[in-house]
Amino acid sequence: MKALTIGDLKIRIPIIQGGMGVGISLSGLASAVAKEGGVGVISAAGLGLLYKKLSPDYTEAGNLGLIEEIRKTRDKMRETSGVIGVNIMVALSDFAELVKTSISEKVDIIFSGAGLPLDLPSFLKKDSVTKLVPIVSSARAVRIICEKWKNNYDYLPDAVVLEGPKAGGHLGYKEMQLEDQKFSLEELLPQVVHEVSLFEQKYHKNIPIIAAGGIYTGEDILRIMNLGASGVQLGSRFVTTTECDASEAFKNSYIEAEEKDIEIIKSPVGMPGRAIHSSFLGKVKAGLKQPKSCPFNCIKTCDISTSPYCIIMALYNAARGNFDKGYAFAGTNAFKAKSIMSVKETFNELINDWKSSKNRG
Repeated sequence: MKALTIGDLKIRIPIIQGGMGVGISLSGLASAVAKEGGVGVISAAGLGLLYKKLSPDYTEAGNLGLIEEIRKTRDKMRETSGVIGVNIMVALSDFAELVKTSISEKVDIIFSGAGLPLDLPSFLKKDSVTKLVPIVSSARAVRIICEKWKNNYDYLPDAVVLEGPKAGGHLGYKEMQLEDQKFSLEELLPQVVHEVSLFEQKYHKNIPIIAAGGIYTGEDILRIMNLGASGVQLGSRFVTTTECDASEAFKNSYIEAEEKDIEIIKSPVGMPGRAIHSSFLGKVKAGLKQPKSCPFNCIKTCDISTSPYCIIMALYNAARGNFDKGYAFAGTNAFKAKSIMSVKETFNELINDWKSSKNRG
């Protein structure tokens, strides 16, 4: 596999581990992926809940928790060099604070989706080293971001993640588009590559495209990179690793899942999401769930009066293995997981599969 270059960062293996909240990808997983030559990513979602002991204020606790996770990741990588990122959803109420913290802690990359991060470059200082990578679902979204960033901040994305409709978690598509071939990753990728190339040529800047959503095997990686991606982002594949920060019960929910168990849900965030069916989701469908109050105000677009449940609590409970009170987000191919293995073994399997697929031609 050809190394991925993002600005002055050299990523030996062009694999980015997707940011997964709440508490699925923290310092354990991020440091292990970075050590193997990929990009390890900490999810900033819900850190105010995970680190509530640090402060009674949700936003302050989240910021302190993020600092702790970044420093823990670096501590675990002391013997090796590696690239680490933070995933910060635009929809988070504490988006600005988390971005400022990531930049001041000099993380290598901020990945940002679940909305268009139109003001992301405004947080950079003259001495900032952090690369900015928006996550998009269309060529149009890329164009809007590139134009806004260039006009308002004289800045272009350092890379772009195109997340297709087979991803886990929140999806940047209407529900009817999820099975429409016109919106498949394979259809959208050449469009995004072309759109970005116009900005690359005009402003003489290299902007690699990273493809995401439903990529699970080395064969998948080869196929997608042959369509013009410079790298890939995998989330579900890294859940069933020893180093993943989720509970064993959460990991086993992937291993026990059958293809029919992976379903599209309506999230309180206002987007469709992909998750593994649980008893909790059954109760939601039956109309038995309704939060009485919102203790966190964690998502800008979440309305407590219409939300069937508190999403951050549901994801927090699931990460700890309580599926009566939560559910696991998962990509469309999560059911393919058969065992828990180390991140190193996962990388070896992906690379070997990629090589054998390439040799088969």
